[in-house]
Amino acid sequence: MQAVILAAGKSTRTYPLTLTRPKPLLKAANKTILEYNLEALKNIADELIVVVGYKKDMIKKFIEENYNELNIKFIEQKEQLGTGHAVSILKDKIKGRFIVLMGDNIYSKEDIKNIAKHQYSILVNKVKNPELFGVVKEKNGILADIVEKPKEFVSDLASCALYSFDVGIFNELEKVKKSERNEYEITDAIKGISLKEKIYCIKSKSCFQISFPWDLLKVDNIIRKGKSAIGKNSEIKGMVENSSIGDNCIINGNVKNSIIMNNTIIEKNSIVEDSIIGENVRFSGKIISKNDTYSIIKNKKIKIDKAGAIIGDNVNADGTVIEPGCKIWPNKKISGEIKNDIQ
Repeated sequence: MQAVILAAGKSTRTYPLTLTRPKPLLKAANKTILEYNLEALKNIADELIVVVGYKKDMIKKFIEENYNELNIKFIEQKEQLGTGHAVSILKDKIKGRFIVLMGDNIYSKEDIKNIAKHQYSILVNKVKNPELFGVVKEKNGILADIVEKPKEFVSDLASCALYSFDVGIFNELEKVKKSERNEYEITDAIKGISLKEKIYCIKSKSCFQISFPWDLLKVDNIIRKGKSAIGKNSEIKGMVENSSIGDNCIINGNVKNSIIMNNTIIEKNSIVEDSIIGENVRFSGKIISKNDTYSIIKNKKIKIDKAGAIIGDNVNADGTVIEPGCKIWPNKKISGEIKNDIQ
């Protein structure tokens, strides 16, 4: 069976982390999203097609250096015009039945196996914020309707964006028109298929959907099961509690419930809570997390249960106190009190 990983998007909702890397290369528990999915697909798919676009060379290099034993082809989506468009460009590459998964979610081998049992199927899961997803209505386990990111409540059952298709999907994709978001939605093609064929709704056993940076923190914690993960050649001279520390880091301060990426230094007497700090950062200061805080994502206020700050790569923070919910773009030099995003 063939499997398709869609990994072409810019993932602007996870800025500033994805300004310097594609989202599939973000790490949870010191392992990239892409790694989890490639390993889950082993012994299920005999050929993998990775659709690349944004920072495609980083994805290609990572796979070629770490998974050269797998049968993987790369197809470039030159314009990011939606998931429907990304699948449609594969028409000449697909031979029969195939599965499609998003390169920025983490799927389990069990879910992929269950999806692959059916000619047409879709992985679903209950969510608190269905307006961020394709929302599914089902009847007796069969898809009745699917609405992409509805403005009004339809259902709390969301698509996990893991599908089983056959070549019939391409005929439906040819009929799809651009949505209000100016994209070709895969959900429109799925609706067309559902009028002719049964599409089975498979309840997920374990699927992690990462929409915002804060979601990555939650996933990181779940995978680690509350134990810290310390990368290669990292020195812990301060305190690390329930966190992931990347490779070649020096932690002289206190880090709690956070992700610290490779080659980063947390200086003595510094405090970092519920935060993500990028690669090659030197941080001196304090990030004290708060409950029920807010962050601005694409000009919208997003409420977060508990949050610190998000700091991009190559930031130099000297004696800084950063308010919860703030995001610092890469390559910035900051000091003093930071109360708003720095882009």
